[in-house]
Amino acid sequence: MPVRPLTPAVWLWSAPEAAAALRTRDLATILRVYRRVNGLSQERLAALLGYDKTYVSMIETGRRTISDVTTRRHIARVLGLPMHVLGVTDNDDADFAAMIQFGDSTIRLAEIARQSGRAVDAVNELWPLVARLEARAAEGRAERDTMILLGQGRAALGVSLGTVLPEERLAAAARWTGKALVVAERLGDPVFLAHALRMHGNELRKADHVGAAIARLSRAVAVSSDREGQGAAFALLARAAGEQGNADLFDQAITGYRDLLDAEAGRGMLFNRFTFREIELRGLISTGRAAEAVRALQTDVSGPPVAPQWHIIERVTAGQVLLAARHLDGATEAFRAALTAAEVHRLPHQVQRTIRAADAAGLAEVSADGRAALQRLTDQLAPSSARR
Repeated sequence: MPVRPLTPAVWLWSAPEAAAALRTRDLATILRVYRRVNGLSQERLAALLGYDKTYVSMIETGRRTISDVTTRRHIARVLGLPMHVLGVTDNDDADFAAMIQFGDSTIRLAEIARQSGRAVDAVNELWPLVARLEARAAEGRAERDTMILLGQGRAALGVSLGTVLPEERLAAAARWTGKALVVAERLGDPVFLAHALRMHGNELRKADHVGAAIARLSRAVAVSSDREGQGAAFALLARAAGEQGNADLFDQAITGYRDLLDAEAGRGMLFNRFTFREIELRGLISTGRAAEAVRALQTDVSGPPVAPQWHIIERVTAGQVLLAARHLDGATEAFRAALTAAEVHRLPHQVQRTIRAADAAGLAEVSADGRAALQRLTDQLAPSSARR
């Protein structure tokens, strides 16, 4: 009979049953769960460990207590166990434990930096944390808390990269949010799953995979257990449907978004009138309803944007609406304001949006200014060795 492949340790120890066994710190319990999850006999587990079946049986029944550090380290290494679970430490365990303790704070601070217009700083904060977690997971020593933090870090890093990278490199951002979704699917946490679906869907849209984006965002709407999360999913789905030119889906999504906004179901970057109007404007233009977009642009919105990048996004969109209304001077002014702010906040994607819109309208001076700004941003993002 063929031997059943073992569950990779990176997933096994993050599963609820295995995580519960790890919390006991009891080797007998851990071995029994490992066998049950993998469908192994005591004989097969003994062969994996290089022991006799009787020896494994004695451990599992409590007739043999393993206090030898070398033996515990061997068992942990073979089974992909985090070594500290068996009371064994290695050189970097203390540093890693401290990093896990402060990892949530690192991600939260990076998110604050990104939302305040400092996405480059966010990337610089997140990269060392995520790299360390990735290395730990690759070694198979990743219990549930580590995998949760890894998933959150991957999502935050992907979104931050999606803010600062130019369009031709946005696939990298989508890959990181996709890796976050892989973790979310395994962890069984519906709130984080909905978050990962939203983030991955939005980065797929930006990377020009709109069909895949709509599939992720539609699922995010369906699985969101809270109204704020569902509203955010509706907002991003409306944007993706607009870019696809799907007027029916855009109308459904923007209506769901408006209803939750009217009900004051949440707060944040997507839950305010300013953001709603920008998404509505872009969708109306993309689905061929320029006259409606012009009317919507004239609607007053209360309050400023919640983040600098939303003001920049809105200025580009407003310029596109003004072009549709043949207000070239107003469009030029909006585009120039967007270019200036986008360069300050290092947002090459918005510069590229502006260049495309200006090219389509024959605004040669705006296009030239945009290309010069894009080149300066590209030089800033290039590795220092490449600039020498």
